[in-house]
Amino acid sequence: MSEQANIESGEVIVERIRSARAQIFAELHKVIIGQDEVLEQMVIGLLSGGHCLLTGVPGLGKTLLVRSIAETFSLAFKRIQFTPDLMPADIIGSEIVDEDPVTGKRTFRFVEGPVFANIVLADEINRTPPKTQAALLEAMEERQLTAAGETHSLPPPFFVLATQNPIELEGTYPLPEAQLDRFLLNVYMDYLPKEDEVTMVASTTSLKRERPQAVFSGEEIIELQKLTLQVPVAMEVVRYAVNLVSATRPTLADASPLAKEKIKWGAGSRASQALVLAAKARALLEGRYTVAIEDIQALALPVLRHRIIPSFNAVAEGITSKEIVEELLTLVKV
Repeated sequence: MSEQANIESGEVIVERIRSARAQIFAELHKVIIGQDEVLEQMVIGLLSGGHCLLTGVPGLGKTLLVRSIAETFSLAFKRIQFTPDLMPADIIGSEIVDEDPVTGKRTFRFVEGPVFANIVLADEINRTPPKTQAALLEAMEERQLTAAGETHSLPPPFFVLATQNPIELEGTYPLPEAQLDRFLLNVYMDYLPKEDEVTMVASTTSLKRERPQAVFSGEEIIELQKLTLQVPVAMEVVRYAVNLVSATRPTLADASPLAKEKIKWGAGSRASQALVLAAKARALLEGRYTVAIEDIQALALPVLRHRIIPSFNAVAEGITSKEIVEELLTLVKV
């Protein structure tokens, strides 16, 4: 392919992603007031083909946001309300016994659970014990489930969009580290500015309530994900992303004093992959043809904050993983 053809192909890709972003945001803003950074990170997760964990205190509209995202796409949507008595079979499904009324022969039949959908809303995922939370591990990583020795494929595209309350609240269970690592981004949803809250309250307490319209099908989402993978990344940018993730590992020989003192366990290689992949999606949303260092830095917090376990000293001093990531960004040189 000639250089001119490559340029034209790149322009088409960027324009398609830019158009997709505008359409998605226009529909979501019918329901969601403000929260532009949260919306952008959720869209980045979808374009990257990854799962998103949305964290915030009750009453901020986390569930509404995820449901609105599902309505924006023509995808099968299921909602699972996580409670302390929820069992793994309530998520993945179970086998039941069927009896033939004529012959009386009994056979087992697998009944699919709500996880068999394109978008699964795991609502308040940290209000169920770790045993049930772990039921999603295989589904999130392999896009398949194993039940009674048989493997069942999940319909593509497959996303888990989970909401959780801060673990300091009553009745919450910390998510297993292995499951946290399977979330591409941990998106933090904060309180609205006062003016945005005034607009939100006025619109939600009136008779006229708009709903987002579906603008993309499953096939189009898969195509957008393929376009995201085509974005070129300079090796210097990849090396910076790997250096940033490596700086979170206190066991390395060249670990910084910050990592040794403030981090109990750092991020793995999946974090490096997530950082570069999400940066590709952000570059396209910004209308650029390649990934920049700024994309890596902008996504370092949502990619790393749930993959770092602060040390005892950090917890005692009230230092959070957010503050650790922010300090690492100043330490790791470009």
